[in-house]
Formats: sequence, C-alpha cells, structure tokens
Amino acid sequence: MIAALLAAFHYLALAIGLPAIFSRGRALKGTLDPAGIRRVLAADAWWGIAALLWILTGPGRVFGPFEKGADFYLGSKLFWIKLSLFGLIVGMEILPMVTLIGWRRRLARGETPDTSSARRLAAASHAQMALVVVMIFVASFMARGFGR
Repeated sequence: MIAALLAAFHYLALAIGLPAIFSRGRALKGTLDPAGIRRVLAADAWWGIAALLWILTGPGRVFGPFEKGADFYLGSKLFWIKLSLFGLIVGMEILPMVTLIGWRRRLARGETPDTSSARRLAAASHAQMALVVVMIFVASFMARGFGR
C-alpha cells in the first residue's frame, strides 16, 4: 500500500506541476497588475507544492523497499539523466524563487513589486516545463529497463 501511495503522490506532483509551471510562465507574460501578480504567485505556489511532493516521494521510491530497489535505479544511466534534469530544473528555479519571494514580501508590506524581470522568469518557466516533459519520457524508458 505504501508503494502505491508513494507512486500516486509522485504522479500527482506531475499533474500539479506541469500545469502550474505553464500557468506561471503564461501569467508572467501577461499584464502584471495586482490580479496578474496574484495569478503568478498562485501558480508559483502550486509549482512549489509539486516540487515538495517530488522531493518527498522520490527518495522513498528509490531507496525504500517499495519499488524496483536502489540497485535498479542507481545502475540505470537514464536514472542519472532524470536526476540531472531534475537538478537542472531546481537550479533554474533559484532566480524565480528568490525573485517571487521578494514580490511576496513587497506585497505584504503594501508595496508594488518590481516586475521588470518577468519576461526572463517566463522564459525560465517555459524551459523548466520542457525539461519536465523530457523527464517524463526518460522516466518512462527507465522504468521499462532501458539504459541499463
């Protein structure tokens, strides 16, 4: 039962994360009036929830006794590609995360955030979305034994 729950939450992260990162990128390209900024921050919050789910469920699936076992994953070249893609996505998230935390702080103080970096953040969001899609394909092939 734990294996099924871990897998379900891991896949749920995908169902949450892909539309969230798409929505964040799209909202960042839109009008950044107060409603537009709220859309950006709401999508960003869902993207964060997805990331948290991936981070909480991934290690359990790899190292726990629930899936194929650590030897299967650690011995797969595609696993390392998938992990590298995830690391790249996380690395690309540093600037948006820091910037959007700043927006949240300014809004909490009643100030207007500086949205001049919105286009750059939108481009990063769309690149992250593409990497998530590539990760899906890598994971699917890895799960079927390719890359051993």
